Amino acid sequence: PMQTSYQVVKNAVHFKSPDRIPVQCSWYGISDTYGVDWGKPNTVIDDYNYTDFWGCGWRKVRKDNMGQIVKHPLADWDNLGEYQFPDPKQSEFYSMIESSLVGSENKYVVITIFLLIIDRLFGLRGFENTLTDLYLDRQKIENLADRIVDFHISTMNTIASMFPGRIHAMNFADDWGTERQAYVPVELWDEFFKPKYKKIFDSCKQNGWDIWMHSCGRINKIIPSLIDIGLDVINMSQPITNGIDEIGSQFAGKLCFQACCDIQKTLPFGSDQEIEQEAKDLILKWGTDKGGIIFSDYG
Repeated sequence: PMQTSYQVVKNAVHFKSPDRIPVQCSWYGISDTYGVDWGKPNTVIDDYNYTDFWGCGWRKVRKDNMGQIVKHPLADWDNLGEYQFPDPKQSEFYSMIESSLVGSENKYVVITIFLLIIDRLFGLRGFENTLTDLYLDRQKIENLADRIVDFHISTMNTIASMFPGRIHAMNFADDWGTERQAYVPVELWDEFFKPKYKKIFDSCKQNGWDIWMHSCGRINKIIPSLIDIGLDVINMSQPITNGIDEIGSQFAGKLCFQACCDIQKTLPFGSDQEIEQEAKDLILKWGTDKGGIIFSDYG
C-alpha cells in the first residue's frame, strides 16, 4: 500500500525511505503537512499597522504582506519594569487548536512558533540593541532570552499535553544570517544561543515532536551546531546563497531539507530550464536515496 502523507514526511525526515518526495505546497492546496493555528490574534490598528501578543508593533508597506517590526517595546531597558510578558497559562493561546486540527487526519501535523529566540529578541529590543547587548549588556539580554525560552517551552508542553499524539513537529522561524554569514561568530552562537535552542529542542523531543527551522541568509557555519542539538529539518530558501554543492557535500544525509529553488534569483529571474535544473540539483545533492528532501513552495 502507498504510504500516507504522514508516513511519507516522517520517513523523509528520518531517512526511512519514503515512497516519493513529500510535498509542502500549501499555497497551491497540495501538502503532505498540515499546519495548526495557536496563539492570540494580533491587535489590528489599521490596514497597515498591528501589534502582536508580545507587544511588538508591525507596519506593512502593502496590505498583502507581513510587514516588519517598527516598534520595539523594550528598546529602552527602563521599560522592562512595566513590560507585560505574555502569560503561557492564558487559555486564549490554545482555544483555536481543536478546530484547527479538523482535516489533519493522515497528515503530518506541524505547529509553528513564528519568531523563536533571535528574531523575538530583535522584535523586543531592536536589531542593533540586541547584537550590542551580547557584548555590552550580557546579563540583561541573557535574562530576556531565558524568559522567551521559558514561555515557548511552557506553551509547547501545554499543547502537547492537551493534544497528545496529534502533533508531530514544531516549526519555527529565526532568520540568522546576512548574504555573507551568520550575525554572530560561531563561538558566540555556541556559547550563548546553542544551550537555549537545545532547551527548547529537548522539550519538544520529549513530547515526540520533530524540529523544523526556517532561516534566511548564509547560515552554513552554524548548521553543525543545530544538527548537534537535534534539528531535524531546515528550510533555506536561498540555496544559491548557501551554495548547493557546498551544503550538499557537508550535510546531505545529516539533515532533512525543506527545499525550493532560490527565491531571490532562480524563481523570479530564471528560465524554465534553469528552474528545472536547480530543482533536480537540490533533489540529487541535498537529498539521499533514503530521504532527506521535502519539496516546498514559498508564498
